[in-house]
Amino acid sequence: MASALKAVGSNQTITTGTAATSTTAISQQTDTLRIVAEGVGCHVAIGTNPTAATTDIYIGVSGGDEKISLGPVASQRVVGITTGAQTTLQFPEGTGSPFGLGDAVTLTVSGNQTYYNFSHKIISSIDTSSGVGGFFSTKIVVNNDSSGIATAFTGPYADLRRSFKVSLRTAASAGKAFVQQVQVS
Repeated sequence: MASALKAVGSNQTITTGTAATSTTAISQQTDTLRIVAEGVGCHVAIGTNPTAATTDIYIGVSGGDEKISLGPVASQRVVGITTGAQTTLQFPEGTGSPFGLGDAVTLTVSGNQTYYNFSHKIISSIDTSSGVGGFFSTKIVVNNDSSGIATAFTGPYADLRRSFKVSLRTAASAGKAFVQQVQVS
């Protein structure tokens, strides 16, 4: 049975060659990534800052596209932001962190406080202790310098998502690849 695809987010086109080339950071919105190799097959690595090697998964040109599982989507609402040399993000009380140490994350704040937004920053610590300083929620610290922001966070909504990059390379010649998150049904 054929599957139906729904595009999610923007497509990224990557020129491939014998040296690894990476996409810009992609905020994860689905559990499936579709890659189409054009002209020549390519090797693919996915991660925080991957570098594709000839030992990584291979996508040929004869079969059309390949769909690769990204795993579950990790996202969480942010209800508090503490600025500084590193940025501390507070999640709603009673929730935990779907992220792990070393994960890359992207923050999107709606409303008039978009200056809090950042892309593809690494989580350096996760605090799940209860009742510290009157807080009963999970906090994470992200390697993002927000010390230049003096305004208190009051945004109506802030969304934190795991982000990733895709690295591609060919074994011999140049080509092109198209990378897009999709929903499969």
